[in-house]
Amino acid sequence: MSEKIQSVDYDDLRDLVASNDEGGRNPAGFPKKLIVGTAILWSVFQLYYTSPFPFWLQEVLTQNNIDLNVVVDDTKARSVHLAFALFLAYLSFPALSTSPKHRIPIIDWICATAGAFLGAYYLFFYQSLVTRFGAPNLQDIIAGCIGIVLLLEATRRSLGLPLAVIAVIFLLYNFFGQYLPTSWIISHRSGSLSQIINQQWITTEGVFGVALGVSTKYVFLFVLFGALLDKAGAGNYFIKTAFAYLGHLSGGPAKAAVVSSALTGLVSGSSIANVVTTGTFTIPMMKRVGFTQEKAGAVEVASSVNGQLMPPVMGAAAFLMIEYINMPYNELILHAFLPALISYIALVYIVHLEACKMGLKGLPRTDPAKPFLVTLIRAIGTFLTLCIIYFVLELTLGWLKTAVPNEAFLIVCLLLLIVYILLIRRVASFPDLEPDDPNAKIVVLPATKPTVNAGLHYLLPVVVLMWCLMIERMSPGLSAFWGILALSAIIITQRPLLTLFRKENTDKFIQLKEGVQELIKGLETGARNMIGIGIATATAGIIVGVVSLTGFGVQLSSIIEILSMGNVLLMLILVAIFSLILGMGLPTTANYIVVSSLMALVIVEVGKQNGLIVPMIAVHLFVFYFGIMADVTPPVGLASFAAAAISGGSPIKTGATAFYYSLRTAILPFLFIFNTDLLLLDVGWTKGILVFITATIGVMAFTAATMGYFFTKNRKWEGFALILAAFMLFRPGFFMEYVSPTERHIEPAQLVQEIENAAAGQNLTIKVAGLNPYGKEIEFYSKLSIPAGENGEEKLKAMGLTLLNTGEKIQINGNETDKILIDNVEIDSPAAKAGLNWDQTIIDVEVPKNSLPKELMFIPALLLVSALAWNQRRRKNS
Repeated sequence: MSEKIQSVDYDDLRDLVASNDEGGRNPAGFPKKLIVGTAILWSVFQLYYTSPFPFWLQEVLTQNNIDLNVVVDDTKARSVHLAFALFLAYLSFPALSTSPKHRIPIIDWICATAGAFLGAYYLFFYQSLVTRFGAPNLQDIIAGCIGIVLLLEATRRSLGLPLAVIAVIFLLYNFFGQYLPTSWIISHRSGSLSQIINQQWITTEGVFGVALGVSTKYVFLFVLFGALLDKAGAGNYFIKTAFAYLGHLSGGPAKAAVVSSALTGLVSGSSIANVVTTGTFTIPMMKRVGFTQEKAGAVEVASSVNGQLMPPVMGAAAFLMIEYINMPYNELILHAFLPALISYIALVYIVHLEACKMGLKGLPRTDPAKPFLVTLIRAIGTFLTLCIIYFVLELTLGWLKTAVPNEAFLIVCLLLLIVYILLIRRVASFPDLEPDDPNAKIVVLPATKPTVNAGLHYLLPVVVLMWCLMIERMSPGLSAFWGILALSAIIITQRPLLTLFRKENTDKFIQLKEGVQELIKGLETGARNMIGIGIATATAGIIVGVVSLTGFGVQLSSIIEILSMGNVLLMLILVAIFSLILGMGLPTTANYIVVSSLMALVIVEVGKQNGLIVPMIAVHLFVFYFGIMADVTPPVGLASFAAAAISGGSPIKTGATAFYYSLRTAILPFLFIFNTDLLLLDVGWTKGILVFITATIGVMAFTAATMGYFFTKNRKWEGFALILAAFMLFRPGFFMEYVSPTERHIEPAQLVQEIENAAAGQNLTIKVAGLNPYGKEIEFYSKLSIPAGENGEEKLKAMGLTLLNTGEKIQINGNETDKILIDNVEIDSPAAKAGLNWDQTIIDVEVPKNSLPKELMFIPALLLVSALAWNQRRRKNS
C-alpha cells in the first residue's frame, strides 16, 4: 500500500514539474505533432542563429554573387524567439486548472496564432518600423496593445500570477503616474499610450530588450545543453558518483544530495527541475538514514536553490549579468565562484552537524576504506595530472593556431574524436549505470571505481564548453554551441560504440537510430523547458521598460534613503527584504531582471551618498542572492512544494527549515558588499588562496553558531564567540580600522600636494556636494585610483579633473576651509566614470595612509576558533 502511495506522489510530482516547465497539456494526434515539431524547429533555429554557419554560408553566397541575406540579426532573432515562445505557451499551457488537458480549445489556437504573429512583428514590418522609429502609427499601437495583453496572459498561464501582476502594476503606474501631484516622489510625466507602446513593443527598451536578447543569444543554448546532458544519462551519473564517494559518511546521503545538486546545478536553469532530478533519489536515502521528512526535503531544496548561484550558468542569470554590468563572462564567473562554493561547503557542513546531533550513520559502503594518506596522495596526483594536461593542451592548441591556422579546427576535432573513442573504450569495460527506482529499498552504495568510470565520456562536452568559455574566451552562446555539438555526437554514437567495444552482437543501425531519436527528444525537451524562460524575460522587459521610461529606479532610491535614514546597513536590509518579496514566485531569470532593475540602483545611489562605494558586480550579486532566496521562502517557494511531494512532509515546514539552512547564503551578500576580497576583486593567487581558506573557516564557524553545535552542543557564550570569530575572518578591515586606520582626512585645498606624494594605484576618496541629474542637491562619495605622474597636477589631469580655488571660505564640520570647485571633468575620464561633474564642491578628501595589513586580524580569529574547538572536544571526550 505504501509503495502505491509513493508512486502516486511521484507521478503527481512529475505533473507538477511538467506543468511548471513544459506545460501541463498533453494532446494527441496533429496538435501533439505540431507542438513537438515546433519545439524541435525552435531548437534548430537557435542553433543556426548562434552558430558560425550563417556567416560561412553568407560568405559563400557573396562570392557567388547571390544577393540573399542568411544572417539573422539580433533584433529579428529576439522577435522570432518570442514568437516561438508565445505560440508554444498557448498550445502547451491550459488557461485554467479545469481547462481540457488532452485537446486544445479554439480560443487557444487563435491566441497562439495571434501571439506568434505579433511576437514576430519586427520580422514582418522591420523596414517600416525603422523609418518611423520613435513615432508609432495606429497599427503599431493596436499591435502593441494586443501583443502586451497576449504576453501577460501567456505569463499567467506558464509562470503563475506573481510576474503578470507585477508587470500590470508597473504598466498602470506608467499610465496613471503622470496624473499624480508633482510633489509626490513617484510622479512622472511619461505616460501617454503612444510613449508606452513605443517603449514596450516597438523599440528594444521594453519587451524586446536586453533580457529577451540574452534569452535568445545565450540562455536557450545552455538550457538545451542541460536537457541533452540529461538525455545522455549524465544526471544519473552525477548522482551515483556523489553517492559512491560520500554515501558512507555520517549523514552521507544528505552530503551526496548537496554535491549531486551542485553538479546538476552547473547547467540547470530551474531549481524545481533540480529538486526533482536529484531529489527523487536523494530524499528517500536521507530518510532511510534518519533524517525527518522536512529536514530531508529542506536539504534538497537548499542545495538545489544554491545550484542557481553556481557558475557557469547561475540559473541563466550569468548571461543577463554580463550585459547589465558590461563585464566579460570569464571575469564574472571568477567573481561569482567563491561565494557559491563556500555556500555549498557550508551546506555540507550543516548536513554533517545535523547528522552529528542526531547520531546518524551513513549507508554501508561497497569498497574497503582506504588509508587517509593514500586518498590524499591520489587527490594530489589527480590534481597535478589535470594541471599538466591543461598546460600541455594550452601550449599545443596555441602552437596549432599559429603554425597551421587554417587546419587547426579540423585537427582539434580529430583530437576530440580520438579522446572520445579512448574514453568510450574505457567506459565499455565497466557495466552501464542503471537508473534507480526511487521507491526501491537500496541497501548498499554503488562501488566507486565502476561508477566513476561508467560515465567518463559525459565529462567531454562539459570540458569542451568550459574550455571554450574560459580559455578560448568565446561568447557563451558559441561555447554552448560547440558543447552541444560534442554532446549530440555522444548521444548518437555512445550505444553502438559501447556494444562494439564489448563485442556484443546487436544491430548497430538500430542503436544509431535510437541515438538520433534521443537527440530529437532532447531538442524538444530543451525548447519546451525554454517556454517559461522566454516568456519570463519578455515580461520582465516590461518592468525594465517602465523603470527606464519613468525614472522609477531613482525615485525608489529616494524612498529607501528616507526609510533607512542614511544608515547603510539598514538600507541593505531593506533592499534584501524588497528583493525577497519581489522574487517570490518568479523563475530565476525574471527574478534577477526584476530585482536588479529595481534594487541595484538603490544600493549604488544610496550607498554613494553615505560613503559605501561598491563595485557593480557586488551590487548585482547582492540582489541576485536575495532574489533567489525567495525560492526557499515560505509560503511561495515552489521548490519546497516539490521536495515535500517526494518526502511526504509539510511544504511550509520544509520551506521554513530550508530557509533556516540558507542563513549562511543570506549572510554572504552582506559580507562581500563590505569586503570585496570575497569576490576575488583585485586579488592575486596567494591572497586568493588565503581568502578562500579563511572564508571557508569563517562560514563554518557561523554555521556552527547558528546550528548550536560545533564538536558538541554549544553553550551560549560559545555561539557568540563563534559569530565573533566568523565576523573577524569575513571583515578583518572592520576591526583593523580601529587599530590602524587606512585613510586620513585632509582639507580639499591640500589635495594636489597630497596626491603628489601618494603612490600610483592607491585609492583616493572624495566627498562632493552638487546637483544630481534630476536637479536635487545631494552629497556623495567618489573613489578614484591615483594614476602615475611626475607631480600632483599631472596626476590630477590624468584623472580628468581641473580644480578651482574660488577664494571663498565654507564651513565643514564646524571648521572653516577654502571652497574648492571642480572646474572641469574630461569626458570619459576616470573622474567622469566616478560620477564627478563640473561645478561640484569638494567638501572632504580621504587619502591613503600607511597601515598594518588587515589580514593580521585572521590570527586572533583563528586562535579563537581553535580554542573553542579544543574546549568542545575536551568537554565531549570527558
